[in-house]
Formats: sequence, C-alpha cells, structure tokens
Amino acid sequence: MKKGIHPYYKQVEIVMTDGSTYMTRSCYNGDKMVLEIDSKSHPFFTGKQMLIDTAGRVERFNKRFERTKAIKDSKDTK
Repeated sequence: MKKGIHPYYKQVEIVMTDGSTYMTRSCYNGDKMVLEIDSKSHPFFTGKQMLIDTAGRVERFNKRFERTKAIKDSKDTK
C-alpha cells in the first residue's frame, strides 16, 4: 500500500439516540459520533409511523381548484 493516501482508521465512540454507547473503528474525524436517528428511534424500524395531515392538503387543493374552475367558467360565459 502507498503511504499517506489512506485515511486514518481509529477507534470511535458511537452514542445512540437512547444514550447507549459502543466503540467501533471508523475513518470519522471526531472521537465521538452522536447519532440523531437510529434503528431504535426511526419510524420505519419501530413501526410507529406518523400520519400526515392529508385531509388539510386535499381541502386546500379543492379550494384552489374551485377558484380556478370559477374563473374559467366566468371567462367562458363572456
């Protein structure tokens, strides 16, 4: 292997979202990596997916569609 072209591979502490920690080896620049999301808290893995307010979005779309249709109808009657 060529000298000086490979990143430094060192031991890094990983902190999960629930506070648990473990040590692993990585090319990460810092000595400690704090995760914002992991398999213990991500909705895909936990099965607790949040429902999005689609009803409000549909209502807003329908209001805009009605206004556009009313404008189009008023132009057609002229």
